[in-house]
Amino acid sequence: MVNDWYYVSNVTDIPSPALLVYPDRIRSNLQRMISLVGDVSKFRPHVKTHKMPQIIRMKLQAGITKFKASTIAEVEMTAEAGGRDILLAIQPVGPQIRRLVELVEKFPLARISAIVDDKSIVEKISAEALRKRRVIPLYIDLNVGMNRTGVIPGQDAIKLYRFIAECDGVEAAGLHAYDGHLHEADIEVLKRKLKEAFEPVWAMCKQFEIEQLPVPNIIAGGTPTSRFLAEIPGVEVGAGTIALWDSGQPDLSPDLDFDNALVILARVISHPTSDRICLDVGHKAIASEMAQPRAHWFGLEDARIVMHSEEHMVLETDRSGQFPVGTEVYGLPRHVCPTVALHHDVWCVRDGVAIEKWPVTARSRTLTV
Repeated sequence: MVNDWYYVSNVTDIPSPALLVYPDRIRSNLQRMISLVGDVSKFRPHVKTHKMPQIIRMKLQAGITKFKASTIAEVEMTAEAGGRDILLAIQPVGPQIRRLVELVEKFPLARISAIVDDKSIVEKISAEALRKRRVIPLYIDLNVGMNRTGVIPGQDAIKLYRFIAECDGVEAAGLHAYDGHLHEADIEVLKRKLKEAFEPVWAMCKQFEIEQLPVPNIIAGGTPTSRFLAEIPGVEVGAGTIALWDSGQPDLSPDLDFDNALVILARVISHPTSDRICLDVGHKAIASEMAQPRAHWFGLEDARIVMHSEEHMVLETDRSGQFPVGTEVYGLPRHVCPTVALHHDVWCVRDGVAIEKWPVTARSRTLTV
């Protein structure tokens, strides 16, 4: 294990469960993604994966200037770290509208925008922006098949875009289309489904041209489809998982080649039977929304996860005797984004040494506004 990339020489100083991040690998992943999209200006990575200002600053150092966020706290964290073009990729409702405008006030050098799919929300954002003498850029959120949020591309979406363009206090910034339902392992199938999903979007754009309605920007795609959408002029792509990667993404995108840059550290805390070991990593330390296996444990590839509860994960293996109580185990979460959100901080590892803790700042729903 000593020669493995994830090994930490001072592991006895780290309480488990804990997350370990490897900045050299993060930087490598960012550079690979920039090379993949061909132009750093077309890359708008999602910050929900990591929620850490240190990684925002690494992105800025790589030349990345645009960001996506899922919460008000993520927007504020990104702006505080130096981000200057930040999209809130969820429609603000209730007090979030006021908080959005307050962030625009707090960070006058940043362009902070949001997605919308409802006329009444546009009206409320407009009213709050006018009250504060601000203008908020808004993107129409399009439903391209995921059926989670957004307006189905067509006349209703065009009508809403016209309304934004004519409304005071807001600005028609463009279109947002997240295709989170597209994650076919077969590249040709993925391309075909991507083409079908976005044909109505391109038809809308042609209609906007006819009506001389400007569409300054299109933000589209997740990690699996970003490299294809980046080939289209005027499209920015929002891959986020690439920064840290995980054990689940290669199943969805087997052709993508990124380094795992986050590891979860656990320890064996019990041998309940002769063929089982129990780790101290339950639902509260590793995301549990996915089916098993929710983690890939190095050196335990033959083991089967048979139980996962609040503070425990039980593995079944004929080699249980090789893992005495107290043994450190390193692994990869299946879904990194919600796993990071479960931790107050992570350990930064350089040259095999955990040198400092980084707070997961935006796991909180509220920072200052």
